[in-house]
Amino acid sequence: MSDRRPGQWPVDEPVDLVPDDLYLKRAAERGRREIVLGSIRAHLEEQPTASAVQAAARHWSADVTAIGEEVARQKRRSA
Repeated sequence: MSDRRPGQWPVDEPVDLVPDDLYLKRAAERGRREIVLGSIRAHLEEQPTASAVQAAARHWSADVTAIGEEVARQKRRSA
């Protein structure tokens, strides 16, 4: 047995509170988000006028909302 009480430092075998793969998943999600938003920004910057930028932004927003609704509907059906 050990002379240390429970919870006393140093801990020989610390509990793994966050799985290692969670960090990789979060990094992948951040990377994917940055790529997508960068692509949208590039498309908006290609627009010739401010009103064209606003129209394109509205189209992107509507498309993303429609995709979100479609995916949510599919998940509800499969649940």
